[in-house]
Amino acid sequence: MTETKKEPKVVGTVVHYYGHPHVAVIRCKGDLPLGTHVQFLGATTDFEEDIDSMEYDHHKSVFAKEGEEVGVRVSERVLEGDCVYAAI
Repeated sequence: MTETKKEPKVVGTVVHYYGHPHVAVIRCKGDLPLGTHVQFLGATTDFEEDIDSMEYDHHKSVFAKEGEEVGVRVSERVLEGDCVYAAI
């Protein structure tokens, strides 16, 4: 029996990174709930983690909709243009 690999779903793109608080601003291309396991992938970026902190318009949030820009805490540096995938 052969397994069919599913393509990872793009949930957003990094539009800005704040180094001191380690926060990435993500423009969502799909719905993104708090707790989602994501992969940040770019030219020099490749790591996975759970989204454990999210803010929209400087207020804590538990869900981001397509088109919104949210700040999420990250453990590693990311770059503008890095893709954010829902990790499988």
